[in-house]
Amino acid sequence: MARTQTSRTERVPIPREIKVLIAAAFIIAIGFGIIAPLLPQYAQSFNASATAVSAVVSVFGLTRLLFAPFSGRITSRFGETPAYMTGVLIVAASMFLVAFSQEYWQLLLFRGLGGIGSTLFTVSAMAFLARKAPPSIRGRVSGAYASAFLIGNIAGPVVGAALAVFGYRVPFLIYGTALVAAAGLVFFLLRDSRLADRGKPDTRPEMRVAEAWEHTPYRAALTSFFANGWATFGVRNSLTPLLAATAFAGTGFWLDGPQIAGAALSLFALGNIAAVTLSSRLSDVHGRKPLIITGLLVAAAGTAFIGWMDNAWFFLALCVLSGIGTGLLNAPQQAAIADIVGQERKAGPVMSTAQMASDLGAISGPLIAGLVVDAAGFGWAFLLSGAILAVAAVSWAFAAETNRPVSPGGPRTGALPTVSAPEPPAPDGHRPDAG
Repeated sequence: MARTQTSRTERVPIPREIKVLIAAAFIIAIGFGIIAPLLPQYAQSFNASATAVSAVVSVFGLTRLLFAPFSGRITSRFGETPAYMTGVLIVAASMFLVAFSQEYWQLLLFRGLGGIGSTLFTVSAMAFLARKAPPSIRGRVSGAYASAFLIGNIAGPVVGAALAVFGYRVPFLIYGTALVAAAGLVFFLLRDSRLADRGKPDTRPEMRVAEAWEHTPYRAALTSFFANGWATFGVRNSLTPLLAATAFAGTGFWLDGPQIAGAALSLFALGNIAAVTLSSRLSDVHGRKPLIITGLLVAAAGTAFIGWMDNAWFFLALCVLSGIGTGLLNAPQQAAIADIVGQERKAGPVMSTAQMASDLGAISGPLIAGLVVDAAGFGWAFLLSGAILAVAAVSWAFAAETNRPVSPGGPRTGALPTVSAPEPPAPDGHRPDAG
């Protein structure tokens, strides 16, 4: 039966419109990978202190968090494609301005501007995927979109290293140009879709966050988005390289500390890519919840013990394990939110709230974990991060499955019923629609 369900799922092709968005995501990710390693060094060239350098990195996430609610409203009002192109072009403008910054405050301001555009195109893309993805392959679509970003982020630093000989400013100009190209790709290749949407106004009702909150999987998803933002986008990028560079320097390992730091991030990404394709397809057949819980627990195990490792091989193995756990989690949790919203409702505010949860984790994680490192060491900081992932797994254990079969033994294509108003509780006190 599982083979029959899988074959039915795989026969459904990914729509051309979504393939265009995936291609644009790959272009954007390569550009981000080019500038990410160079940004701290560029900030230092303005004689900035370590704290000031960190502020340049953090202001991007802060503006994403603050602007997320507005991005959801803009997406619902003007449509996903116009909001997406506007967001990409805002980031492109910020990159050109960053490249020509003459003082530190300009660099800080223009990098923050990029965060506004980033959350706008991220939320609109999530809403677009929720509306356009066939219900039976939502997981596969989310996995393909995530894979484009992952592969681009791996290739980007390689390109960035080759461009380093041209100085700090040139890579930002190239990234800005790549963003304009991505916006142009969406503008021309999605022209028919955009004109069709303009000719037929989107009259779908908007799902309010309060409605989504009535579903236990949405509450669990906010928890897992926060935990993933904390551990993956926050602690992994800030503390893992620092741990590798300090704990394994001068140990006689064939890689030195900084090289182990680079290898740790690359192995995490490879484990992530290896798992995301598998999990996205399995979640379309067997449901989102088992993959999300498994991914959270695997990532929790890999993260909790990584700070206690004094053996470089074990350290790198845990990086791979953490990447696998994150890969198992990412696509199913995004598809789960699309299941809740369905194709009949606008998803902007619901998606932007999930993005806010992730950004909040990415901002608070490095700050709190950094304080723990200063007070008690790396081991306890990573143990705390693993515990947060485990708590998210527990929250999903009490949540309902969102990807329900439309018929007994049939492929899983059904979304949760939409909650329009709270229903009277059942005799046992359980609200049936909140499951």
